[in-house]
Amino acid sequence: MTIAFIHPYKAFLPEITAYCAFFNRYDIQTLVPAPEEAGSLHPDVEWYFMGRGGKKKKNGITIHEYSSASTPPLSPLKNIIKRSVTSRPDYRLFQNEYVRNSFRFRDNIPFGIRQHGMTPLPASLSGNRVKSYDFIYVGTVDKTRKLDKFFKHFISGPLRDHTLLVLSKDYQDLEKDLGYPGNIHFKGPVSPADVSGYILQASYGINFIPDRPPFNRQPSGKLLDYAACGTPVITTDYAWIHDFQKEAGGSYYYLRQDLSNFLWEEIVRFDYHSPDLTGWTWEEQIRQSGVLPFLQSKFAGLHF
Repeated sequence: MTIAFIHPYKAFLPEITAYCAFFNRYDIQTLVPAPEEAGSLHPDVEWYFMGRGGKKKKNGITIHEYSSASTPPLSPLKNIIKRSVTSRPDYRLFQNEYVRNSFRFRDNIPFGIRQHGMTPLPASLSGNRVKSYDFIYVGTVDKTRKLDKFFKHFISGPLRDHTLLVLSKDYQDLEKDLGYPGNIHFKGPVSPADVSGYILQASYGINFIPDRPPFNRQPSGKLLDYAACGTPVITTDYAWIHDFQKEAGGSYYYLRQDLSNFLWEEIVRFDYHSPDLTGWTWEEQIRQSGVLPFLQSKFAGLHF
């Protein structure tokens, strides 16, 4: 059996690494083709991360996975258009109920929910480590995240004497616009397996999420990665983080919208606690999603 994970290479998708590791354990071959190669393959399952057309496979199974609702501007209209022009798959996966409700599919296609997961910290990385940076920010730096005020804090604001590691990709233009400040260090892209090693080099992890849909209603992979490393979390104040805190606990330093409390003296005084990440591993999220029983119903002899 072969599964091809097809995506347009525009976003961080650590879930693909997690899926491949999971299915390879059961002797299922996984492929992650470049966009121009996808049409020449003939896998048993074509698993699309939506953003591409997600065409229906004639001889085999098609899965459409929605990792996010549409981003501004005109998010609702974009959701309607995507719903209208997309072919019908055999199964759909959504990152959470918010994403599913955003698209409002009106058909009987079976579906599941697969939230973001985290990879437990490898034993080889456990223990105290020397900190090379005061802060780390993991994730996209595109303009939708509105990071101008955030970076200004490190260039000419209260944190100009502190170091920040930005682990991202496609940051070259931003780095140039910022004037190559000596205290902000850009690295990446790096493989999901290497992210924790960088997080452990920083004293604090920054979860900077805009408080507007769809960003404020979707699971934060970077927060889960920080928590898995035991790194204290500094976060913007938005809906999903409060829901997560109610479910998993933990204590995080909430930034005010104007960042007026983004101050070293207050950050180091705060009492941080890590959440309970039971059930948040990639394996648990995959098993809870419902996609495995679906695949077993289509392919005889599959056992997970």
